Amino acid sequence: MTRRALPLTDPGTAPTLARPMNQGISPTTAEPATNGNAFLALLTQIKPEIERRIAARFDEKITRARAYGPAVAVMLEAARDLSLRGGKRVRAGLIAAGWIVAGGEGALEPAIDAGVAFELLQSYLLIQDDWMDGDPTRRGGPSVHAALAKELGGEHIGATSAILASDMTWGLSVETLVSIAGLPAERRLQVLQVFMRIHEDVVLGQQIDVLGKAEDVEAMHDLKTGSYTMRGPLSIGAALAGGSPELHAALARFAAPLGIAFQLRDDLIGTFGDHAETGKPVGNDIIAGKRTSLVAEAERLANEDERRALAQAHGRADADAAAIAAATRALVTSGARRAVEERQRALCDAAAKEVASMPVSAAARAILAGVVEALRVRPARSEACS
Repeated sequence: MTRRALPLTDPGTAPTLARPMNQGISPTTAEPATNGNAFLALLTQIKPEIERRIAARFDEKITRARAYGPAVAVMLEAARDLSLRGGKRVRAGLIAAGWIVAGGEGALEPAIDAGVAFELLQSYLLIQDDWMDGDPTRRGGPSVHAALAKELGGEHIGATSAILASDMTWGLSVETLVSIAGLPAERRLQVLQVFMRIHEDVVLGQQIDVLGKAEDVEAMHDLKTGSYTMRGPLSIGAALAGGSPELHAALARFAAPLGIAFQLRDDLIGTFGDHAETGKPVGNDIIAGKRTSLVAEAERLANEDERRALAQAHGRADADAAAIAAATRALVTSGARRAVEERQRALCDAAAKEVASMPVSAAARAILAGVVEALRVRPARSEACS
């Protein structure tokens, strides 16, 4: 499979990215969407190539599966559809950021391939997460188990095939990672060790989540989200480039607050975002009974009426739109939303302070600062005006 190099300008000069002509990205087309944010500009550059390679990896496996019949191939086709349906590729972007921060030389090829592996890891986790939560939608379309239930004619066979699809996607992820060309053996081993630790962290965090009894919600978020959304991708990118132990430690300090901030942002969007943004029904987190940071804060802050409103929808699949709206209002009037937003912004501020003290190039510092600003939650309109 022929791959196109994605070069960058010297990271020690300026944060401006050299956009390759074969990606069809020029300053006039990319900059309006990034608003001067160096991380978003990097993401804009690599996203088309990440998606092209994801499609190519799946197509290889689907071609083989079709030899065993269309009902076998459909399993992988559903996973492919999910993987290419609207993902932001933030984790892949963070791997590229880690590579640049660590002084990776030449084209971004190793970071791009590792980004593909990480996006496949994400798909594998989403397939299983949707089945565990009973979610019929993801990214504005059917979840994999729902799509396969319709295609294969039953919920049980659909769920079974979805788990097998996730197994295949996990294998494809690991295969992609270990096939990165040109890495010294010790560096390849380090990258794989980090990757497997990320997987372990996510599984532990997911078990705590499904039990619904997390005493420390932020500790759960650090395992389930912080590890594979922030700390892990940055660490893999730095490992690919041969980053020093000191740099890995600095990136870990930077990522620690941001991993939690990412999940808090996700909790806010999952409750207050619209369907177009979440790809899921309005109030999905509430009726699913998830103990989000918002719910945890409401348990601490809500009065009796607000607790009652939340109880009438939280974990209630039969809750109607009025009950969901009342529960959502209770999360606002109790002060839970404000508390989570303030905590999220404080975590972003802590990460920004770490960036300021890092011994990295100006270009690398601009990219890391861009990560912080891309994740920062702005005050709700009513709060901004108060």
